[in-house]
Amino acid sequence: MTEYRRFDAPADPLSNFEPPTYRDTTAELLGEHHVGNVACQPYLSVESTCTVEEAIRELYQSGVSSLLVVEEGNLVGIFTERDVLERVAERYSRVKHLPVAEFMTSDPTIVYSEEPAAAAVAAIAIAGHRHVPVLDMDDQIEGIVSPRRVFQFIETSWD
Repeated sequence: MTEYRRFDAPADPLSNFEPPTYRDTTAELLGEHHVGNVACQPYLSVESTCTVEEAIRELYQSGVSSLLVVEEGNLVGIFTERDVLERVAERYSRVKHLPVAEFMTSDPTIVYSEEPAAAAVAAIAIAGHRHVPVLDMDDQIEGIVSPRRVFQFIETSWD
């Protein structure tokens, strides 16, 4: 006969929990608040079949610097001013009628709205992305964060 050991959990499951300590208010804000607390709207999206010309027109007319690229409502990429400069500008007349999907950044770095706001800062600072899509836990688009929006969040949180 096999003998099993019984596990007796401590009376208080949080008895060994040590809350994190932060070196300053900014670190605490970014560690304790979710990405969803950072303004991640408005955002604009286009279908992956949209032409480069249409996407650039949307960027210009809307005064934004990035578009989320979707297929059937699901995020497949991001098209930014940087993509225009690095991948399109020199050959615009030849590629303007091609789908934006050929020039977007595929499978972009994303953050989830329930992650600490520090995750958005890491995606921006460490991964080198200026615009990071925000998804909910069902992988549906909630918005986009940028350095400006993170700074606004920090600034308004200090008030």
